[in-house]
Order: sequence, then structure tokens, then C-alpha cells
Amino acid sequence: MTSLPEKLAEISRSAGVRSAYGDPVLVDGITIVPVALVYYGFGGGEGESAEGAGSGGFGGPGHGAGGGGGGVSIPVGAYVKAEGTVRFEPNVISLLAVGIPFVWVVGKTLSHVIRALKK
Repeated sequence: MTSLPEKLAEISRSAGVRSAYGDPVLVDGITIVPVALVYYGFGGGEGESAEGAGSGGFGGPGHGAGGGGGGVSIPVGAYVKAEGTVRFEPNVISLLAVGIPFVWVVGKTLSHVIRALKK
């Protein structure tokens, strides 16, 4: 049986470039390479009471263990190769999902800066 660190190492090896750039797809003579923003997070913990196990084994009173992880993949667009040229075609929905909060934060910041400069 493999240990948790070995399993996490196996996941992190597959979470590289192949996760961000998908396999090329050929559609009507045009090559498309999907691009995504990918990130993962993992955590774990373990505890023990100062008095000892109490029940004589793991999982008894005063002991604990835990772990978890997760990941996100956000499609940002695709590289399209046609007729000898390569161009990036963005995913408009992803750009809007990122752009709208960004514009709001920049607008609020600028309003505070302008208000502070007027004083």
C-alpha cells in the first residue's frame, strides 16, 4: 500500500504542463491546444494529547489526524494553429469572470486615491 506522501507526489507529477496545456486536437485541418489555469492545494494534520492515548491505540481519546486536498482548473482559451500561423483565442467568459472583479477593485481604489488627493 502506498503512503499519503507518495500519492501526493504522484498527483503533483501529473499537475504540470499537461494539466495547463491539453492535448492538441485536430478539427477540420486546424490544430487547437486548450489552455487552462490549474492549481492544487493539499494539507494534513495530526494531534496527540499530553496525557497519552488513554484507550491504548490510534484514534483514542485525545488523538486526531486529518488531511485533504483539492484543485481548480479554469479554461482561459486555446492556441489555434491554422495556415502556418499560431494565435491565442481567449475564452471570453473566463476573461469576464476575472475582468469584472478586477475593474471593480481598480475603480474603488482609484476613487479612494482621488478622494485622498483632493484633501
